[in-house]
Amino acid sequence: MTQSPDTRPEPVLTTGAGDPMTAEQAALLRRLAHDARDFEAFGEHLTQDEAARRIATLEAKLKLQGQPPHTQ
Repeated sequence: MTQSPDTRPEPVLTTGAGDPMTAEQAALLRRLAHDARDFEAFGEHLTQDEAARRIATLEAKLKLQGQPPHTQ
């Protein structure tokens, strides 16, 4: 794991293409899906690649939701 600027370790998002997602991925994906109110994003039987893709998507979604609306 690598260290992010706020000293929390970044999760390993993938180690094997077709392997089942890790427990760490499942926990992170479940939390992100809850925070984004996208409960269909979490699935019990995802591969590591699918989980990594969904994690990245939800992190981007949450980042956009946290920004103020654009005004002119």
